[in-house]
Amino acid sequence: MASLMEELLQAMDGETEQYEKLISLNGPKKDSIIHQKLDILESITVQEQAIADSLLELEKRRTHILGSIASVMGHDGQQITVSWMIDNLANQPVEQKKLIDAKGRLRDAADKMQTLNTQTQNLLRQALEMVEFDITLLKSAKQAPQTSNYGRNAVTTGELLGNSGFDAKQ
Repeated sequence: MASLMEELLQAMDGETEQYEKLISLNGPKKDSIIHQKLDILESITVQEQAIADSLLELEKRRTHILGSIASVMGHDGQQITVSWMIDNLANQPVEQKKLIDAKGRLRDAADKMQTLNTQTQNLLRQALEMVEFDITLLKSAKQAPQTSNYGRNAVTTGELLGNSGFDAKQ
């Protein structure tokens, strides 16, 4: 059981480290979005994907370890959680404290990552709105306004002004 507990703590610490790596990439990621440096953003995205893959493996490992602990404790078929483990380690205060600390660090890192993801999502949304605005502005600049020429029925003819800068005849 002690070795399973150490494996669980190592898996949780590994997850925390991976989240901290993601958090450290957030500053350069924001800068690359703001300054429109797509090559840097692409490399950061590749790094983030590798870290996300590592996080997924660590989560699977943690889940497997919890399943093994459940089997050792006679809870076959029931999925136990870290919180359940903390509650049931009341007679082992040292292990309980380690598990509480590891859970707290992991939760803090995950919460911070979630906050940063929300901020980045908002930043990306604003960047997309700016791109849409620029596209609309460029489209409208290429379209000439209609003239005030009226036809026989007192309805505008719909003629457009010329695209040249001057209408002067030579």
